Amino acid sequence: MPVQTTLQSRGLLLDLSKPIIMGILNATPDSFYNKGRDSDMDSLLRNAEKMISEGASILDIGGASTKPGAKLIPPDEELGRVIPAISAISKQFPDTWLSVDTYNAVVAREAIAAGAHIINDISSGGIDNTMIETVASLKVPYIAMHMQGLPETMQNSPQYNDVTKEVVDYLRDKADECRNAGIADIIVDPGFGFGKTQPHNYELLRNMHALRIIGKPILAGLSRKGMIWRTLGTSPDEALNGTTALHMVALQQGANILRVHDVKEAMEVIRLYHILYNH
Repeated sequence: MPVQTTLQSRGLLLDLSKPIIMGILNATPDSFYNKGRDSDMDSLLRNAEKMISEGASILDIGGASTKPGAKLIPPDEELGRVIPAISAISKQFPDTWLSVDTYNAVVAREAIAAGAHIINDISSGGIDNTMIETVASLKVPYIAMHMQGLPETMQNSPQYNDVTKEVVDYLRDKADECRNAGIADIIVDPGFGFGKTQPHNYELLRNMHALRIIGKPILAGLSRKGMIWRTLGTSPDEALNGTTALHMVALQQGANILRVHDVKEAMEVIRLYHILYNH
């Protein structure tokens, strides 16, 4: 099935005919990767400017950690972190697409009002059952991710009979649910590291092209994750080289969006990918 190659939001059009970068901006005190954290508004704006200058097409702003073991936080706490960040970035960089990384519908609604363009929900409406109808009413793109369990317990003992088939089936059904609810633009994310063992993650990456049957853009979130640094016996701080290696695999498997901490290096992977395949 041909994969959708454009997104529309708030009068803007985003071209996905070639892979693009989503830069990660964490407005959280407990991100798994320290250097991905922005402790104050000035540093967040500097990091946003750096990512945009290096080639990021989207900035993804999150106010609640979703690393393994993280507990869900109240919407009010999340709102206090992300809304000032989105407002400030939107005012300073009005032509840049902003995504809000949230599982709460009230945060999604307030984020769009503050200047965001995309809702990125790790739970695909599983945590807040009003999320999908809220996104439909906002008429913005929605990133639906596969996760087994919740962040606090998802890595305790993930079980699958066939991880690729189960993730594809889940995301295909979720895309249908979203479309039936009235969401026009849907992006699917296999959810590397979210309720998956290392073998599950690598099997899913090897077979990620199977998601193309859904006909929706594919987002790959691999940056500095445990599937890299735990496998290599290092740490998130030392996982850039491994991340770069897996980004090329993700592009070869059909990823349209790479969600990354390190924009410059990811853009270099995309440039080499284009040269390699004469795109």
